[in-house]
Amino acid sequence: MDGIHDMGGMQGFGHVQKLTAEPPFAEPWEGKAFVIGALAARISGTNLHAFRYAISRVPPPEYLAGYWNRWTIGAQILMEDSGIVTDEQVRARAARLSGRDVPEPPEPEPHKPEMPSAGAGNLRSLDTPPAFAVGDRVRTADLDPVGHTRLPRYTRRRTGTVTAILPSQVFPDTAAHFVGENPQHCYAVEFDSRELWGPDAEPFRLTIDLFEPYLEPAK
Repeated sequence: MDGIHDMGGMQGFGHVQKLTAEPPFAEPWEGKAFVIGALAARISGTNLHAFRYAISRVPPPEYLAGYWNRWTIGAQILMEDSGIVTDEQVRARAARLSGRDVPEPPEPEPHKPEMPSAGAGNLRSLDTPPAFAVGDRVRTADLDPVGHTRLPRYTRRRTGTVTAILPSQVFPDTAAHFVGENPQHCYAVEFDSRELWGPDAEPFRLTIDLFEPYLEPAK
């Protein structure tokens, strides 16, 4: 899906802040947000891909409010999807914490998703050989997905070169929606920055891991 999370190459967000040796959590609540996000996936019976899909649906103002803020809202969306909690319950709890007397909303009906898994993690083996080899020129698909995808918006319809064949993995586009693991071959594909963002872009090479369904032979 196209959303605020897919902002690669967009202008107006300022300089990227350099990493420092500061603690991972600037405030205590950020550590709690990390725990909430990790537990939300287990409680709701979902997976990493579903969590990423939930974060991609965080409304833009909340998304841009900070990394751990989007984790918190994403965890709520994840649990709403599985009928663990409702937005009305969260709002009522916040109101009571602020001292207001509000009624408790009705409990939702849990409906945790189920998808058989071939094992832990995301790596899978495939009997079919990879469609592309190192050195092949490939073009990314022209996707306009309504659901989850790991093909960045700024790489669509762009041409690059396969630089490595990576281990085959669970396909995020289907796993996030619990319609099957659908494992796929994965490749490291190198792009010229000017191919991605035009002739005025700063010249450099960018390598992105892409799944086979995203690619086709370059003409």
